[in-house]
Amino acid sequence: MYALRGRKEELSADLAVTDDLVERTRETGEGGVRVWRPPKNVAFGRRDSNRDGYERACQIASDHGYPIAERSVGGHAVAFTGNTVAFAVTEPVEDSRTGITERYDRVTGRVNAALSEVGVDADEGEPEGSFCPGTHSLSAAGKIAGLAQRVHSDVAVTSGILMVEDHAAVADVLAPSTTPSPSNSSATPSGVSPEPAARQELLSTQ
Repeated sequence: MYALRGRKEELSADLAVTDDLVERTRETGEGGVRVWRPPKNVAFGRRDSNRDGYERACQIASDHGYPIAERSVGGHAVAFTGNTVAFAVTEPVEDSRTGITERYDRVTGRVNAALSEVGVDADEGEPEGSFCPGTHSLSAAGKIAGLAQRVHSDVAVTSGILMVEDHAAVADVLAPSTTPSPSNSSATPSGVSPEPAARQELLSTQ
């Protein structure tokens, strides 16, 4: 397996590195892995960009000093502080309709094993009120890892993030920058994850 480390300081250039890894797997048939700390940004999913309040959410992120990116996998917004660890595993596929669950299980198992080696006892599952809720997450006193997958016709990419520090900073940028209204008085960080009201406020439909 081809291993790729390091990052580009400019966001668009860093995103292009992962695209190049996908293309390399496509051309060579060899799987690849990239583990790195992406430059600071908030990456919105396609679900976010189609919702009311998206422009306001982008403004909140910008006000906190985060460049904006849009990602092709996953659901809702994820904040990269510059210290957030990301990983991407590329694999050649013959049939894009099969193997999705197996890839999730395989990569989740590897991430969990790595966490165990450094003394983190993580469980599979999504804690209540976490950022970017999904069905493929690892938790230990809050969400610490989330995975997503994109399958092309000939290459599958299983990617994710690890929250190793800056938990409060992530909660701050995914929560409103203004004082919450009484109805959103619970919009405060909880562990590594904003409470549901904070996440809803980020993409308020009001």
